[in-house]
Amino acid sequence: MPIIILIFATLLLILWLILFYRANAEDMIDIAYAQIADKRMAVLKLQAKEKVRGAKLCAYGEGALYGKAALVLVKLFSGKGKKREIAKINKEIDSLQSGMYKHINPFLLPGYVLQREMGRIAKSGIRKTLLSKCFELYGKKSAPIKTKQLLAKMLSYPMIGISVTFIIGAMLMISGNITLGLTVIGVGSALILIVAYAIYDEQNELVKKRHASICKQFPSVVSKLALLVTSGMIMDRAWKETAYSAESVLYTEMRKTSKELDNLVSPESAFGNFINRCNTKETAKLAAAIMQNLSKGNAEIGRLLRDMAREAWQERRHSAKRDAEKANSKLMIPTMLLFLAILVMLMVPIAMNFSGI
Repeated sequence: MPIIILIFATLLLILWLILFYRANAEDMIDIAYAQIADKRMAVLKLQAKEKVRGAKLCAYGEGALYGKAALVLVKLFSGKGKKREIAKINKEIDSLQSGMYKHINPFLLPGYVLQREMGRIAKSGIRKTLLSKCFELYGKKSAPIKTKQLLAKMLSYPMIGISVTFIIGAMLMISGNITLGLTVIGVGSALILIVAYAIYDEQNELVKKRHASICKQFPSVVSKLALLVTSGMIMDRAWKETAYSAESVLYTEMRKTSKELDNLVSPESAFGNFINRCNTKETAKLAAAIMQNLSKGNAEIGRLLRDMAREAWQERRHSAKRDAEKANSKLMIPTMLLFLAILVMLMVPIAMNFSGI
């Protein structure tokens, strides 16, 4: 039995190494593109945090005792860490773009080779599902690159992980520790498969959080649009003013649509992309109403937006109540455990006193 396990693990490791050495320049370029996209997203997140920090500093400087002097001092001694981190990431991006692949992850190469040489993987349901989720999370341009990277992780990591786990378990069994060897094989394989599934499930969680964030921001967005349109502003201008009024997911997607309209993309395509990126019923309803207004000149768009805002705020209140009920149910178990702990702390001294008597 241990010999069979060792042979299987060795063959799996040899297969992984064969795939590793079959990687070509195309696979390395794909990995580099995916890592560049990841690093650019990291830079954007750091810049957004820096922007929020800058706004807070401005507010602090305006309200501080020494005003601008305090603001200058705070700016001098804060935020340098993020700037250094951004500079470091930009340097890595430049090296990847110049063809220096020392920063790429070599353990992903077998996964890229499998996708290139096996057409079934490209047509699989898992890839299609990942592609749709990556389209929402990373955009149309980066979605195929990110999908290929995630599939490479799900293919390559389990192969090398299971082979190493089986080899260690088989060596322990050969040395006489059969129980320990079987435990290593069982527990190690389960953990590796859980990690592989977690890579896939993480995208589901990110999409759910994104949808929840969009739904949370939607009432404020549609209220601003209704206010601006009702006051006499045209829809294109109201959309742009609203898009640049805050920093969050929905406002970012609105800015992308505004830029597409500025680049002479047709409103149908621009708002269609907005619907696909957000993928919520609220944003789809809003975009459909705006497209109808732009194409047919609906004079009642202001009233429609006000009604939509009122419904959105009502739904927001209902959602808050549901979240509060869920929080109460989740707190039930910790409350019971705390009650039992207090009960034990009270009863143990009483029981000891009775036993002493």
